Formats: sequence, C-alpha cells, structure tokens
Amino acid sequence: MKHVCAVIFILLLGTVPSPAQFGDLSQRLGIGKSSTLPDTKLAAGLKEALQVGTANAVKSTGRVDGYFGNPAIKILMPDRMRTLEKGLRAVGYGPQVDQFVLSMNRAAEKAAPAAKKIFLDAVLQMTFDDVRKIYSGKDTAATEYFKTKTSEKLAATFRPIIAKATSEVGVTQQYKQLVGRAQSIPFVKAESLDIDQYVLTKALDGLFYQLGQEEKNIRKNPAARVTTTLKEVFGT
Repeated sequence: MKHVCAVIFILLLGTVPSPAQFGDLSQRLGIGKSSTLPDTKLAAGLKEALQVGTANAVKSTGRVDGYFGNPAIKILMPDRMRTLEKGLRAVGYGPQVDQFVLSMNRAAEKAAPAAKKIFLDAVLQMTFDDVRKIYSGKDTAATEYFKTKTSEKLAATFRPIIAKATSEVGVTQQYKQLVGRAQSIPFVKAESLDIDQYVLTKALDGLFYQLGQEEKNIRKNPAARVTTTLKEVFGT
C-alpha cells in the first residue's frame, strides 16, 4: 500500500519518472529486484555465477602475493603491535619487521585454496528461497550468505593449515625474535598475541572481501558474465 501511495503522490506533483528513474524509485521504496525467469533457470544461473565467483576469489588469494600483493587485503602488523613496529624500525629492525609481515601473508595464501570445496558445498546446498533472496538482495548478498554458511567450516579448515604454515615460514619464531628485541627498547611495550588466530581472522576477512568484489563484478559488469546462462540471468 505504501508503494502505491508513494507513486500516486509523485504523479500528483505532475512529474512522471522516466523508466530509469522509476527503477531507482522502486529500489528506494523497497519494491526490490525481481525476475520473470523460472526458479530452475534462476537457480542454475545464480549457482553458476557463484561457482565462477568463488573460484576466482580462491584463485586470486591462494597464490603467491594473493594477499601480500593486494593492498586491500594485505595482512599488516596487528594494531596492538604498531608501537612495537615503530620502535623496531627506529632502531634498524625494519627488514625483520617486513619479513614478519610477509610471513603472515604467505601463511594466509597457503590456506586460501582449501576454501574452494567448502564454497562449492555451500552452493550445492542452496534452496530456491536462498536463490531468490540472493538474486534480489544487495550487491554482496551472496557473500553474506557464504559468511553465514561457511565461516565456521573455513575457520576449522584454515586453522591447522595456517598453524603449519606459520611454523614452516617462521612466523612464530620471527614474532618471538621481534618481541625479544623490543624488550631492549625503552618505552616500547611488547604485548603477547596469538599470531595464528590473527592470521586466520585476516585470511578470512580477505577471502570474503575478494568474494564480494567478484560478486559485484558479475552483477554489474556484462563482460564478467562468461556463459550464456549468466548473461540470461543477470542481463534481465
């Protein structure tokens, strides 16, 4: 009822919206995006889009420099260690700090490929109701769906991979060395930190960020719709 009243109000003002303006108005009024495609076609297209998007997100993060070379998701020194970082750099330990940062990113890059199967399972478990909500939702509705459905499994899967990687690339050892050196610097407090948990959290944050970017791209960029089904579903 409120939608009808709002449109009547606009017409009474004597201004008839253009089709583009009406579409924008509908979105703001909460009418939302809809599709005349049958559920089976819509589900096939959306699931195909999500398989493409998740594969791209995993591929872009699960490689050398997937995190370290991407400023948007690069794992930096924890906020609580920024004072420590400044103190160490001030006394000539900048290269060691840089190596520590690189090591954390390498650990995340080793864990990312394990997300592929977990994402695929979540896609296959989607219901028609899930599909409709994601299709008519925000630009990152699918990403939010994956956060809800996969975060716990991803964390459980990533944790041992990151623990092994931090050991192999020397993250924990480097952290202990940095803290040890910081203890000799006046006025610099070195706090204890669970490095594996920190890397895990940032790895998941970065992965979902990339997934969100992929989702936006498929929704908005025709060139990203690489199959006939994607063009049909997202071109409506």
